[in-house]
Formats: sequence, C-alpha cells, structure tokens
Amino acid sequence: MPYMPPFIAPTRFTDPDAALAQVQRIYQEGLAHLRESMQRFVAGETLPGRVRACYPFVRVHTHTNTRYATPATSGLSYGFVAGPGRYETTLSRPDLFARYYREQFRLILANHQIELEIGTGSEPIPIHFSFAENEHIEGNLSAERRALMRDVFDLPDLGAMDDGIANGTHMTRPGEAEPLSLFTAARVDYSLQRLRHYTGTAPEWFQNFVLFTNYQFYIDEFVRLGHEAMDDEASEYIAFVEPGNVVTRRRGLTAEQSGDLAERIGAMQGTPPGRLPQMPAYHLVRADRSGITMVNIGVGPANAKNITDHIAVLRPHAWMMLGHCAGLRNTQQLGDYVLAHAYVREDHVLDEELPLWVPIPALSEIQLALEQAVAEVTGCSGAELKAIMRTGTVATTDNRNWELLPGNEPQRRFSQSRAVALDMESATIAANGFRFRVPYGTLLCVSDKPLHGEIKLPGMANHFYRERVEQHLRIGMKAIDILRVEGTTRLHSRKLRSFAEVAFQ
Repeated sequence: MPYMPPFIAPTRFTDPDAALAQVQRIYQEGLAHLRESMQRFVAGETLPGRVRACYPFVRVHTHTNTRYATPATSGLSYGFVAGPGRYETTLSRPDLFARYYREQFRLILANHQIELEIGTGSEPIPIHFSFAENEHIEGNLSAERRALMRDVFDLPDLGAMDDGIANGTHMTRPGEAEPLSLFTAARVDYSLQRLRHYTGTAPEWFQNFVLFTNYQFYIDEFVRLGHEAMDDEASEYIAFVEPGNVVTRRRGLTAEQSGDLAERIGAMQGTPPGRLPQMPAYHLVRADRSGITMVNIGVGPANAKNITDHIAVLRPHAWMMLGHCAGLRNTQQLGDYVLAHAYVREDHVLDEELPLWVPIPALSEIQLALEQAVAEVTGCSGAELKAIMRTGTVATTDNRNWELLPGNEPQRRFSQSRAVALDMESATIAANGFRFRVPYGTLLCVSDKPLHGEIKLPGMANHFYRERVEQHLRIGMKAIDILRVEGTTRLHSRKLRSFAEVAFQ
C-alpha cells in the first residue's frame, strides 16, 4: 500500500481563483509529503511503504458544441474545447504558472459556462521533481541508499512524457479523457529541470518573449543594455538576471513596482557560475513577465531543438531568431538583413516529430513587427529599406561545411528553393514554434557570402560585429515592444492550431 498524503476528491468550481487555490493546495501537500519522506530516507529511516504523491488535475465535461464566446474571447484561437466530451490534464508548479492557469480556467469557464473539476490525479510526482531550487539533499545518500530509491520513490517515467499531443499523433483510448493541454505535468517538470541545467537560470526568470542567437556578441550587447536599463529609474524593466541567478535590481525599485516578483528577487539572488552553461540565458524582467529572455544557443540545429523543446512548456507569447547567416545572392551585401518568410528544412533533427511535408507558414504579426522595427531602428523606408533587407526563404542545414561537398548538390537544391540565406538554426526554431504553437520569426544578418568568395577576414569580421550587432539586437527588442503594445492575444494565430486542438494556450 503506497504511503501517500490524503486523497482530495474532485471538487467543482466556477471561480478561477478558487480553482487555482485548490490546485495549489493539492500540489503543495504532495510536495511537502515527498520532501519530508526524502529527508527521513536520507537519514536512514525505513519508511512505512512506497512513497507516493500525485499531481493535481483539472477536468471539464461539455455536452454541446455551443460556445458562449464574448467579444473579448471570440477572436482567440485557444480557451475552448473542440466539442462535446471529457477533457483533462495534470498540473504542476502552480506557483510558477499561477497567472497562466488562472487565465486558462477563466477562458474555459467563459466559453462553455460549465464547472471545472479539481482533484488529486493518478500521475505520480517523480521524487526528482519535488526538490526545491538549490536543494540537493540526495547528494548525502550512500551508493546503497541511492540504489534503493527506485524501490521507495517514483522516478521519472519517460513513457508519460512524450510529445504525442503536440505532434498530433496522440490517440485517446476508449474511456480515456481527451487532453486539455499540450503537456502533462511530468513533461513540464522534466523541461523545467532541463532549463536549469542548460541555461544556468531558474525557470521563474524566463519572460514571455524570447530571443535566440548563435553568437556571443549579441549576448555581450544584451548584457550591456540590461545593465544600462537597471541604471535607469524610469525603465520598464525591474531586474536583469544572468546565469547563476545573479539578479541586478533596477535602481530605485520599490516593492510595489516589482509586483509578485518582489519576494523572489530578494530570495533567489545567486552567484556567478565557475563556467557558463551550455546555452546561457539572460532575462530583462518585467513585473508582468512580458520582458525579454535571450539565449545563446550556439551553432547547430541540435541545440536549437533541445532548448525550444524545453522553453515551450513555459508557453511564451513568441520567440525569434537573431543571428548571422550566409547570403546566397550576389546582390546582397555584408550586413544586409534577411526576414524569413519560408524555410528549407535540411536540419533533420525534427524529421521524426514534424514530417517534412508539413509547411511552416510565416506569421503576419511577427513579420510586420520585425519589418517595422527594422525601419524604425535604421531610419530607412521604401526603396532604401528594401536595399538593406531582403524578405525570402532561409535554408537551414545540419552540415556546417555544405559548400565543400562534391557536385554542388546542396547549392543546386538551395537555388531551386529560391533561398536567399543559409544558417543552421532558424528553420529548427520556426518548426518547433509551429509544433508547439509558439509564434515564431527570424531576422538574420548576412555575415559572409561563401558562394561568391566573400568570407570574413579578421579585420572585416571585427568591423562587421561593431557595426551591426547593436543595431540588430535593438531591432529584435523593438519588435518585441511593438508586439507587446499591439496585444499578445493577436499573436496566437489559428495557423498554429490543429483540427481538434487542446484548450490551453
């Protein structure tokens, strides 16, 4: 018989705040049980049975196709179920996702005028996901006690964490509820753990707009701008966070201005790491989480897929790629911009999850914001703007030395595709945005033209970086400002939704 906290039977709610409070109660009681049991286990105590705590779940039943949409919800591409039936999902980290869960609950209640059922689910919380930030009590275990953990606690079960729902391959078995969200609670927790490992920062700091880059120069400039913002008492940003959870507060920041982040800013002050993590993240934090996170993903599609697989569980409003590319047209100049409106996917890392026959459409809201941002930051318009920015197809390859292959096969394919630029990350980021319903965009800067004999020499490269990196980064940040002002509900395009889509954004 498992040793568990008291079971909480499903309770019906019509108020999103009350429903969220119940989720928090069930989750916190489960965590307290696991942590207390783990401490006893580490101390050598024999526990009274297999230790288990389960995630809370939310369930809805609807018997009609009718939606009671209001003017405020009718244009949304999420917040409603596909049709009559029973839908449910498990939930994790209601502290981190409180704002998100409350909004999803509110929309479902408004659109269907039904009740939410909240209770203890059947999906176990793996013991690894119960540890608090910087809590490492398992490190005190002997080898024998560590081997015994599997017999006492639930460990992560990869069979419960696949991306079948997001991939569109999930098949609901007879009698089973339809999914209410793209990710189960354990899948969310798995990615939160991975984010800490790869980025060196806690998931709490991630903002709803994410910039990716493939060069450290952009990060250096982002750090400079971040600290500059912290010296400005009028800045819209309240904190700047670097790897190791090193927090710099904005000058003159008050507790009232920092909102619900006030306590966290004080409690989570970290220390710089001895060495940077694989994909370091930096966060310009706003009180409403609509700030900017920037991640240096390095070079290559494997990193691009890896990090977006995990950031997707945070349900950001948009992510965009800012980086360097090879210009494929003779008319392009070093330093020109490329706004991607289509992608050639030769990265291969998503072939199993997203077949190549699936098109990756451009999203007009992102495209227009990036184009407007280029115009505003450069001061160019009309023909002058077209002279420095090309809109076209970007090819992404997993072969860094594609131009050395005999027979010019890649070159022929890229020419047939009408590609104007080539890199190793953009199509991966866009395709994973499509797969996870996260709006995406790409603005690249031409740093060399290998087909035309223009490769970067040391002097040229230094001049190029000085001239373009700051401007390029400011364009990306300006695009986010534009999207934020226009309203994030417009971003979540129906282009990204399947026939029978989950209700959660």
